[in-house]
Order: sequence, then C-alpha cells, then structure tokens
Amino acid sequence: MASLHIDRRRLLVGACCLGAMAPLRAKADSAKRIDVVATQGVTGLTLDEMARAQGFYEEFGIAPNLLQVSDSAKCIAALLSGTCKLCAWSGFNQLLPAIERGGKIKILAGSLSLPSLAIYSGKKDIHEAKDLAGRSIGIGAPGAVLHQMTILLLKKKGVDTSKISFRNVGSNADILKAVIAGTIDAGLSDVDAFDQQERYGIHALTDGLLWQEIPEYTNQATYASDTAIQSDRDGVVRMLAAYAKTYRFVSSPASQDAFIKAWRKITSSADAKDAVTQWSWIQKYQPYAVNLVLSDDQINLVQKLNIDFAVQKQMLPVDQIADMSLARDALKLLG
Repeated sequence: MASLHIDRRRLLVGACCLGAMAPLRAKADSAKRIDVVATQGVTGLTLDEMARAQGFYEEFGIAPNLLQVSDSAKCIAALLSGTCKLCAWSGFNQLLPAIERGGKIKILAGSLSLPSLAIYSGKKDIHEAKDLAGRSIGIGAPGAVLHQMTILLLKKKGVDTSKISFRNVGSNADILKAVIAGTIDAGLSDVDAFDQQERYGIHALTDGLLWQEIPEYTNQATYASDTAIQSDRDGVVRMLAAYAKTYRFVSSPASQDAFIKAWRKITSSADAKDAVTQWSWIQKYQPYAVNLVLSDDQINLVQKLNIDFAVQKQMLPVDQIADMSLARDALKLLG
C-alpha cells in the first residue's frame, strides 16, 4: 500500500503578529489526529486539500492523516486491521460481502452520490451502448464497482452482456489510457476528461453518461469499523461534519478558485482545464452528499446488484450495514 501524508496548513498569513498567531497555533497543535483511508483519485485529493486550505478540519478540531490505496478492498483491510479509523470516500459494494462474512464495519454517510463517470471510446463506429455488442470493455476487478456500473448501464440499454469481452485493466484512469491507446474498445473513466475528448482522440457515448443514465447508483460512501465508532465516536462525527462542510462549499459557486488552486497543487500542473471541467460538472449536477445521510433504498440497490453478481449471498438488514446516527450528529455541529 502506498501512503500519502498531507501536512496540516496554517490559517494565518505572515502579516499577523506573533501574539495573534499563538492561540491559533495552539488550536492546530491540539487537534485530534485521525488516520483516514481513501481510494486513489485526483478529485478526492483535491477536496481534501481544499478542506485543509479552508481550515475546515481545524474548525472541528481534527487533523486527518490520509492514506491513499488502490481500491475499496484495501480500504476495508485498513479499517479492520486498525491502521485507519475512517474510510473517507470509496465504493461500498465490496464492503457489504465483507460485512456478510463477519466484518465489523458500518456505512456512516454518503460522499459522492452520483457516478462521475462516462463510457469513452476511441473507435469511430462506436457511438451508443448498443454498438458495444461483440466489443471489448475495460473494467476493474470483476464484480467491483466499475464492473457493476458498466453492467447496470448496458442492461438498462438492452445490450446482451454475454457478447462483450470484459477486461480488467485497473482503475478508471488506467481504463482511459487503454481507450486512448486503442487496446480496448471502450470503458468508464472520470468526467474530468469530458472536455478533453478531442485532445485525447476519444468520445463519450451519447447514452453513456452515468450521472444521467444511472443516477440511482450511489458511487461512494464513508464508513468506519465498529471499533473506531465505539472508541472515538466524537472524532468520527467531527470528521463527518468537516466533510459535509467541504461538500457544501465545493457545491457552491464561491469554491471555483479554491478548487482550481487545490487541483493544481495535487497534480503539480499549471493546466486548469481538467479542474474547470470537474468543477463545472459539480456545479451543474450537485453530486455530493451535502446532507450526508444515505437512504435504505440507496444501500439496498447496491445489495441487490451484489446478489446479481454472486458476490453477496443475501440481503442484509440495513441496521447491520449502516449507522446514520453519526451523520445526523455531524449535521448538528454545522448549526
């Protein structure tokens, strides 16, 4: 597992006198460290950096230490081992069979509620989902979230999935590279490539925008082990409050400059085109769980898909899977 530690940022500028800075330094130094795990992704890291720059974590007296991993299975492992207390944002379809097998973890809140993905292709004869019959599509691990979302869309469009060759090529970033290289015919990747299609020599399928075609599918959630909830409920609640404030901020027009600045820092790129695309998409579609709480229907849809994919044996009671009381407590901290 590769880790990423992002240092806490001070709120005051150099123009402040030392006497004025001392109380805020003390507040930052006394903040509770919470080890957090999340799946790799530029947008998630951008939100984290933006939250630090805006002082949202310090406001709630917390200092998250972020561990970045390749997939949700590693997020689950980090929680169960006690390496981390909280998974910030990740798909949760693999979490449910882990709970079925006895894993003591609970979904606590939503994060990215809408799928921020589209199906892209570099083939000139592929324009719609129906054109994918008999072709190759890139996915992540079989049964994992990218595979599930692809199948859900194809079935919705009446495509016979038995005639498609699914290839595990890795993350959605890896899928995009494979589409550009032409080693696969199509595959899901993030919305930040949407305005760069001509540059990459690819195009999104006309009916392949997942945020429009399968908005019922909850992309990512926040979850924690039962042990972390019991041992540090207050710290977890404060983390959720900071995330809610971040989601609300990034969903507002006032966040543009902060989002682009954070994006540039994370990517070390002066080119803001992808950042503007992502930010504009957020403004238009409002995909983040600004009120945190997930419904039973959102959770059960993923359970049903898991059963269809034979990665989960039976429907579990929602109270065995989720505990939204922490999200509701977090919302109270926002006033």
